[in-house]
Amino acid sequence: MAKLYFRYGTVGSAKTLNLLAVAHNYERQGKRVLVAKPALDVRDGARTVASRAGLSREADLVLGPDATLPPARLRGVDALLVDEAQFLSEAVVDRLRERTRVPGVPVICYGLRTDFRGRLFPGSRRLLEVADTIEEVKTTCAACTRKAVFNLRLADGRPTTRGPRVRLGGDGAYLPVCYAHYRAATARASRQRSAFPAATRSTTPRRT
Repeated sequence: MAKLYFRYGTVGSAKTLNLLAVAHNYERQGKRVLVAKPALDVRDGARTVASRAGLSREADLVLGPDATLPPARLRGVDALLVDEAQFLSEAVVDRLRERTRVPGVPVICYGLRTDFRGRLFPGSRRLLEVADTIEEVKTTCAACTRKAVFNLRLADGRPTTRGPRVRLGGDGAYLPVCYAHYRAATARASRQRSAFPAATRSTTPRRT
């Protein structure tokens, strides 16, 4: 039976770039790969999978919360790659899990683990529960050299703890940060002040 992989990381950790590189390597070897994305992710267009590095391709599948993923659609496919997997419904994650058995296609999902409040997304939670292999795509904190583990949301360049759970953002909407800087920024944001260094706030992170 094929495996289900979950490769997670913070914003700015080159998850989509990694996905596009994996797709390219499969195709260079003459293998067939399908790229999928959640219907919720429309930042770069309904069907576009785009990296902050400037690379992009069209998604073969757009997955709504009730996507059925019929086995016949995946026959002859060597791998299914899924971008922004945190936005998948739990039902779709379960169907992806089943497609590793029938028809037996490896599924590699890329996405965030947690939202800007440090809470698991439903899709990510289910992937952590059922994936065969869980791998972290690492990057460093935007304010220091420690590993980033949190996604800090910005509003008008300042850290915020308010707003809806899902807010699709481009460059400058989120920063990858370590716990120490996340804690300092969110604590002061809750008191209507920001502890984040002005120089860091004005730095726009590259898309990955």
